[in-house]
Parts: sequence; structure tokens; C-alpha cells
Amino acid sequence: MRSGSDARLEDLLRELAPQVLGALVRRYGHFDHAEDAVQEALIAAAAQWPAAGVPDSPRGWLITVAARRLTDLLRSESARLRREAEWVPPPPVDAHQDDSLILLAMCCHPSLQAPDQIALTLRAVGGLSTAEVARAFLVPEATMARRIGRAKQRIKTSGVPFALPVAYSAAVLHVLYLMFNEGYAATAGPDLHRPDLAAEAIRLARLVHRLLPNDSEVAGLLALMLLTDARRPARTAPDGTPVPMDAQDRTLWDAELIAEGVALVTAALPRGPVGPYQLQAAIAALHDEAPSADATDWPQIVALYELLLTLTDNPMVALNHAVAVTMASGPAAGLALLSSLPLLTDHRFHAVRGHLLEMSGAIEEAGAAYTTAAGLTGSVPLQRYLHDRAARLQSGRSGT
Repeated sequence: MRSGSDARLEDLLRELAPQVLGALVRRYGHFDHAEDAVQEALIAAAAQWPAAGVPDSPRGWLITVAARRLTDLLRSESARLRREAEWVPPPPVDAHQDDSLILLAMCCHPSLQAPDQIALTLRAVGGLSTAEVARAFLVPEATMARRIGRAKQRIKTSGVPFALPVAYSAAVLHVLYLMFNEGYAATAGPDLHRPDLAAEAIRLARLVHRLLPNDSEVAGLLALMLLTDARRPARTAPDGTPVPMDAQDRTLWDAELIAEGVALVTAALPRGPVGPYQLQAAIAALHDEAPSADATDWPQIVALYELLLTLTDNPMVALNHAVAVTMASGPAAGLALLSSLPLLTDHRFHAVRGHLLEMSGAIEEAGAAYTTAAGLTGSVPLQRYLHDRAARLQSGRSGT
């Protein structure tokens, strides 16, 4: 078990790592060499600081050590092409400038596919080892190493300078949103959720919010994550079975996360313009603040989803809107909305359809929808849950 001082040092190094890497990449380029140099500086700090004490400027110390190591690496590499005396290192790095956001934006480079963006973000900004990232994606470490290597090479050959792009926000926030969703509701594997992945997404969202405190959508995304993650302790039964929101023990919800999330979205909405993450956070706040499922303000949630639909054509938003309409106006109204959604290969569509059919009394059709949904998801707990629901309906229909 780690001591309190060890844990604090590890947390400090984890927080500083992307700042140091960002500073080196901004000044020197050479992503791979910079990453190696930062890792060596972190190892040196972990070895020296417990005995010598944390320096007055720990980031400056790490940058100095990493820059010295990187200079050695680059000088050694340049020696193959020219004499060492001709090699002139770049000017010193400014230890007071935080380049974490630029590094995050670079990892979310538009030339990369979303899984590669998430993997590179976890590796470079999150500070996870390649083995840890591989476990998050449920793939072998060698496979993940190749994926991350290809992503770095694609960024390098793109020629895009290390600077904050004008349209950074959409890509960065989208990657963090996808990362959180995969952590909160794993699409495959033996567990319903991956708390470590969700926690890392929240940590990075906090980082972006600290760097951009007046960006309403950044605040909205962080609020959405906190308000959603607050319900995680009640989402599973002791045996790992999923528990629907209307059946959850709300006393298990994290009141501190709810309060923080509500405060964030409440402050962000008046600043405008209102974006998708703020609206989703507002919906999550209505769920979290309701004392019971029956007391949920469904008409207001319907109105927020309808506003959200004017900003995005995401079919999952339309699916959630159909659920809200069902809760406000009955299953017939919700089923009518489902008929036009292009989600026939998504398990969530069939799970929702099964629930609405069950509510309307169409038991046989509901059971078939649950079975279809179970066949489309890679999540073992969800498969078990959906098959159980279908079997329960079949048992009730046959009177056994």
C-alpha cells in the first residue's frame, strides 16, 4: 500500500508530466524523444525527491532535467549527420508556460480516428503506460504500441505546428466525452464500467477547465461528467447486474459531485452561447436533483432535448428524446418517434424499444427486442441483463 507522501508525489508527477512534455514538444518537436526524456526526468524525480525534498519549482526542475536529456538525445542523433560542434540546441524552455492544452489538442489531431485520439491522449496527457492504455482498450500491449506509434507518425508528417488550433475545442471536448462514455458505460468486456477511464476523463476535463475557466462548453462537459459519474455507485447490484435509473438507490449517489456539477452548469448557462454539453449537463442535473424517479421533471427534460436536437443530428440524442417523451406522454408517443431512427444495429435502440414495448403491454415483441439488443452489445453484464429481461417476460407470458 502506498504511503500518503508517496501518493502525493505520484499525483504531483502525474499532473506535471503533460506540462513538461508539452513544453519540450513546443520547443524541440520530436514527440518520441521528448516523451522518453520526460519519462527519465520523472524517474529521476521519483528517486531523488523523497530524500531531497520537492524543489521550489518542481515543473522547472523536471523541464530542466528532461530538456538536458532531450538535448543529449538530439545531439547524439545529429552526430550521424554532422559534427557535434555544428549542432546548436534551441533556446531554453520557458518553465512558467503551461502547454498542456496545446499538447491535448495535438493528441486530438483531426487526421486521427477517435480511438487513436483517445489512446494517444491517455498515453501523452494522461501519463498512462502503454500497457495501461492497452488494458483500457482490451487489446495486447504490442498492438497498442503500434497504434500509438502510427498516431505519432501521422501527426509528425501532417506538418501542423505545435500551437493551439483555432478549432481546438470541438475535437478536444469530443475526445474527452468519448473517453468518459467508454469509462462510464463500457462497450465491451466483463464489467459494466471502467472507473479508471472515467476518472481520467474527468481529470483531463478539470485540466482544460482550469486552463479555460470562461469557456461555457468546457464547464458544461465537466459538469456533465460529474453529474453522470455521481450515479455510478448505484448503477450495479452487488453481483454486477445493471440497475436502471428508476430503480437505483439515490442515497448512494455522490452528493458532492452533484453539487459541483450543478454549480458549474448553473454558472455556465447564462454566459452563452448555449452548447450541447451544457444542455446535456442541464438534463443530468434535473435527473440528479429529483428526489425520486416519479418526481423527475420530464416535461422540462423533453424541452431541453428538443433544444438539443436543434444543435445536433446525433441519433442517440433523438433516442434519449424518445425516452423522455415516453416518460412525459406515454409509450405510444415514444414508439412513434423510434420508428424513424437509423439505429437498427445499435443495442441501445433495441433495448429502449423493448422497454417501451413492455410498458405498452406488447410483451412478446418486447422480449424479442431485448434479445436482439443482447446480441448487439459486447458488454457481458448488459448481455446478461437483457437476456434476463427477455426470459422474465417469456416466463410471465407462459404463466410459469
